[in-house]
Amino acid sequence: MAEAQKESKRWVISTREEMRDAAVTVAREAKRRVSIFTHDLEPGIYDDPDFLEIIKRLVLSQTYARIRVLIADPTRAIKNGNNFVHLGRRLNTYIEFRHVREDLRTHAESFCIADDKALVYRLQASRWEGIVDIHEPAVAQLYGKMFDEIWLASEVEMEFRQLGV
Repeated sequence: MAEAQKESKRWVISTREEMRDAAVTVAREAKRRVSIFTHDLEPGIYDDPDFLEIIKRLVLSQTYARIRVLIADPTRAIKNGNNFVHLGRRLNTYIEFRHVREDLRTHAESFCIADDKALVYRLQASRWEGIVDIHEPAVAQLYGKMFDEIWLASEVEMEFRQLGV
């Protein structure tokens, strides 16, 4: 228990820049898996070059790495393009996108979990206020379980799988 407290580092975020930095920090903690629940892939966050580099290194260095992304409304990401989507198309064995089933789109939150231990969480996806913790397994596992339930009930987003010319 003392070791968990020693490693734990929690802080509050309130701006877009802090959210971007938090997403990078949480992704950097991942050794095998990153799970993202987002409403629209938040441009400037999940397509940030630093975030993408961490994801790319993770999937290219770990045979069993897996990046799963649940998107409530993928329309903007598909229409406007997104560098994370482009990376996912190139590394589609490791990165998978799913469209949240319509009846499950009532979740207002947004979060990113790394290996069931690190987490950035925003209660309202439309706002930047949230918390980050790089070692909080109990909370990360709680949201990970919710993510898994929604993941299993959702469908693969075919628009993200299509290769662009």
